[in-house]
Amino acid sequence: MENVAQKCFHWGAIGSLATLIVWCACWEIMLAPLHPGGSWMALKALPLLIPLHGVIRRDIYTLQWSSMLILLYFAEGVVRGYSDRNSISSFLGWGEAVIVCVYFLCSVLYLRPYKQAAKKLAKELLDKVNTAK
Repeated sequence: MENVAQKCFHWGAIGSLATLIVWCACWEIMLAPLHPGGSWMALKALPLLIPLHGVIRRDIYTLQWSSMLILLYFAEGVVRGYSDRNSISSFLGWGEAVIVCVYFLCSVLYLRPYKQAAKKLAKELLDKVNTAK
């Protein structure tokens, strides 16, 4: 049974992932594209659509692997935040990094009780095996 904090973390993960998808697409299509008129870099938002359904359904495995995938977007945001000469693009890069941090924290904090329960179960099973010997 989920508590209020877990529900908040779940909704935070959904919201930040959806925001990141829109942020990346708008960045490369309208706000500060690499080339005038938009760029193919907008396709970087497509891989984020893959975990969206699993995150919405509270799939633990999806939340685990997507929290690692999202770190690629953090790296891109930091690099472009530091290196882009266009101030708008630099701001968007730092914004991307912040959104990624929100998603990462929400997904990890959502998964924490499940990980603790799995560790407890594994310890109990190991104790049973050791006492049976």
